[in-house]
Amino acid sequence: MKPTPLDEYPIHQAPLPIARAATSDRNFYDRSYFNAHDRTGETFLITGLGTYPNLGVIDAYALVRRGDTQYSVKFSDALETRGLEQAVGPYRVEVLDALQRVRVICDAADLGVGFDLAWEGSFPAVMEQPHLMLNGPAVTLDASRFAQVGTWSGTLNLDGTDIAVDPDTWLGTRDRSWGIRPSGEAPPPGRPGDPDQQGFWWLYVPLRFDDFALIVIVQESPDGYRTLNDASRVFPDGRVEQLGWPRVEISYVSGTRIPTTARLHCTTPDGKPLLVEVESLVGVPLHVGAGYGGDPDWSHGTWHGRDWSRSDRYDMTDPAVAGRIPWGVVDHAARATCDGAVGWGLFEHASVGRHDPSGFADWSAVSP
Repeated sequence: MKPTPLDEYPIHQAPLPIARAATSDRNFYDRSYFNAHDRTGETFLITGLGTYPNLGVIDAYALVRRGDTQYSVKFSDALETRGLEQAVGPYRVEVLDALQRVRVICDAADLGVGFDLAWEGSFPAVMEQPHLMLNGPAVTLDASRFAQVGTWSGTLNLDGTDIAVDPDTWLGTRDRSWGIRPSGEAPPPGRPGDPDQQGFWWLYVPLRFDDFALIVIVQESPDGYRTLNDASRVFPDGRVEQLGWPRVEISYVSGTRIPTTARLHCTTPDGKPLLVEVESLVGVPLHVGAGYGGDPDWSHGTWHGRDWSRSDRYDMTDPAVAGRIPWGVVDHAARATCDGAVGWGLFEHASVGRHDPSGFADWSAVSP
């Protein structure tokens, strides 16, 4: 195995070259995620790039919701080595100023989605709480992640039309995560694990206000037991203020589990209540074209051969597509208020199966 440029730097965390992951777990990954919207809900872009060293794969995707149409492009190739370059096919991520400025390029306008966008962090990037999920004694997810809110500038080309992206209007959130999570083709079954889970409930809300950022993450078991809790307010000088154990109220469209609003009851370090009210502007299901859990069209880390690409266009009013939406994580462009301030960001939510605090008894239960 040859050394890579990163091996020049004192960053090693195992007696191995950087090109080799410190674990042989096939599900080791290293991935970025970005979103961008213009605060209206008219256009919402979600994109990212991932590497899967033990699967030998690198891939990327871009997903844009505009009106009732969801546009999707994705690219995959062999991962030759791990290094500073993050590129696959016509897609690349360039780090201009680490943890502050990033350029994301997709030269695929001929496939329906193209862009050249520059990210500027509005507040410092912060580490989230470690995320661990088990199936019995087996690790299914063990990851670290940093998050940041910011603004975008550049151009988005959608279906042949250029859309100017102005940082005074366009903003978003991003994260980078690495560790172990299900990736690529399904492994051999082996011994059956624990009985199938009865439900999955997840909430992730990073928001950008003029004077601060908020990041709230909650995951709960079907009985409401909280397995992940992270609520923070980030200030321009890098201070991070913990906001306790948020009580969450989510309103859904009657007869569905499509969220419309959320009320996050947080607590400041001095014991004062802090209410965050969040409103969905438009939702983008990550399992319809972005390769996240349950996407039947493609999945991160799967091998498709050299220099592979694919484009899809989804009519979100088509019953066959709409029927997929409730069964995975949906990212909502969001407007929010907190302490009299107005902010914008991401309202990511999934409620599948049983969740006692929400009154959902089983997989078929919906909001009254």
